[in-house]
Amino acid sequence: MKLEELKSPPGANKRTKRVGRGIGSGHGKTSTRGHKGQKARSGGGIRLGFEGGQMPLQRRIPKRGFTNIFRKEYAIVNVQDLNCFDDGSIVTIELLRAAGLINKVNAGVKILGDGELDKRLTVQVHKCSRQAQEKITARGGKFEVI
Repeated sequence: MKLEELKSPPGANKRTKRVGRGIGSGHGKTSTRGHKGQKARSGGGIRLGFEGGQMPLQRRIPKRGFTNIFRKEYAIVNVQDLNCFDDGSIVTIELLRAAGLINKVNAGVKILGDGELDKRLTVQVHKCSRQAQEKITARGGKFEVI
């Protein structure tokens, strides 16, 4: 098969509707817009969420909660993910990034206690949950805050 022999499947290329090209086209005179009204005018139409002057739903429903602008977002790594490192190694943020476990350090890195740890590691990160810390120390490893 050559490049010039390629053909699109039937129904893939649909002709565009050419409106306002005479009465014989079937889309002449009002150009499929109907008679008068807001939608028939150029630039006519209503904005998203407009309900004809009625109080819009977005403004009718009560608002709750707030967004904390001082929130700290931690990059999360589970204990079971640390099994990819060699026994006795020192796990740093650079090593975690190189292993593909984290990609962006926002407020820091936090180790969570999901899964089991099979190796003795020294983990140097910003935060660690109590359960994760217990699992690291139970294997003879250490957790250091940076």
